[in-house]
Amino acid sequence: TFDVYLKAEYANNKSIDGLKASISKNPVVKEVVYQSSLIDMVNKNINTIGLIILAFAALLLVISIALINNTIRLAIYSQRFLIKSMQLVGATKNFIRRPFLLYAALHGLIAAFIAIIILLATLIYARKEVPEIIILNNYKEFGFVFVALIIIGIFITGLSTWFAVSRYLRLKSYNLYR
Repeated sequence: TFDVYLKAEYANNKSIDGLKASISKNPVVKEVVYQSSLIDMVNKNINTIGLIILAFAALLLVISIALINNTIRLAIYSQRFLIKSMQLVGATKNFIRRPFLLYAALHGLIAAFIAIIILLATLIYARKEVPEIIILNNYKEFGFVFVALIIIGIFITGLSTWFAVSRYLRLKSYNLYR
């Protein structure tokens, strides 16, 4: 009796059937036995769990974007009189927006680096606790994730700031007190 352990990418019935056929050709092998229904059930459960995690991550993303947007709007709200004063002395809209956007980009960058540090700490801990998980050794993919975190952090804060400042640039002076 021999036990065969497969890598994750081969753990489906089509790959196992091909492997079974090639192993069965060996004259030493009497029979090859595996439970195809169990393989199907495990793959189905993994896909379902993946979809649930994806939906939960999307929900958390929407919530975090809403929180970031509201925080930025509140910060810009506190600067509404400064924005209107700059407009009254003749500053262009882009001149007024620029410092707010740079400040937002800096905050997005800092937030992304904090997220990267937390993610790295989690990965190091996970690698130490469960060394069998091969995906934790794929540094190239994590590099893409880290770059994406930086880009998304700057983009979300910049976009929220753009809209918040634009709102107060369009606002009439008598509406500043509402």
